[in-house]
Amino acid sequence: MKLLKDRILKDGVVKPGNILKVDSFLNHQMDITLINEIGKEFKRRFSDCPITKILTMEASGIGIACIAAQILSRKFLGPEDHVLLIDDFLANGCALLGLIDIVKKSGATLEGAGIVIEKGFQHGGQEIRDMGIRLESLAIVDSMTDDSLTFRD
Repeated sequence: MKLLKDRILKDGVVKPGNILKVDSFLNHQMDITLINEIGKEFKRRFSDCPITKILTMEASGIGIACIAAQILSRKFLGPEDHVLLIDDFLANGCALLGLIDIVKKSGATLEGAGIVIEKGFQHGGQEIRDMGIRLESLAIVDSMTDDSLTFRD
């Protein structure tokens, strides 16, 4: 998604430890125009899926996902649901694996996962794909240094 990649290059900040800060337009502050375009792109990419629920989590780590699994009421997610998972970042995959576990335990059908920014140089995306889960990332960062980013085509 060119609009997203351009915005990452313009306003994203690379910090030591392969941290990409996009909080000026995606996390802490949201550019509503960009968010709407991201939503349209996910809708286009998953238009062939009978989605009834979307789950997302604004936290990273399996611990948070496990907590969510304990408090997500069965009345909100069950075998009749077709679920799309949406997350802002995918690196090692811990949060997404936690969400996948929630869906599996509910008996719902997982239709796929949509990621805004994937760190392609980390193992999470490949691990999810190896599980046979449909994964659509809008921007895949292949490498990061203190002064540059490269994207996968």
